[in-house]
Amino acid sequence: MHAGIPVGVHVLLEREDGILLMRRAGTGFFDGLFSLPGGHVELGESLARTAVREMHEELGIGIDPADLANLGVVHRRSDTNRVDFFLRAKAWAGEPRICEPDKCDALGWFPRSGLPTNTVAYVRDALAAGEGPWLLELGWQAPDRGAIGR
Repeated sequence: MHAGIPVGVHVLLEREDGILLMRRAGTGFFDGLFSLPGGHVELGESLARTAVREMHEELGIGIDPADLANLGVVHRRSDTNRVDFFLRAKAWAGEPRICEPDKCDALGWFPRSGLPTNTVAYVRDALAAGEGPWLLELGWQAPDRGAIGR
């Protein structure tokens, strides 16, 4: 259980053959759907530190916090009120692999124009928002839905 509004960090890793997506499994949260790697911010942890920790835990790669850039923020209504930060990794060390098979059962590089149909909806919306920085509000009553400051 998270105190306050749960805050997530998603990391975009890109190379010539596309965007890295993981298929969630065994978590009870979006299982069977592809998403960007990432996770929840833990108590006393910065966004950058969360990204570094999660990329090591999930993919076995190293990221220097200086190699992270802000893409945008999604404020969404889901099972609760949630805020998700999207960061781009400009560089990393190592080859991504599945390090938590109890939470992920597939890993692949996909072109932006060919994301799997079973991609988490708000992640798909974030990827479609472009280079950023952007702020999306999703799942709220109109007229709040959509991008702010565009």
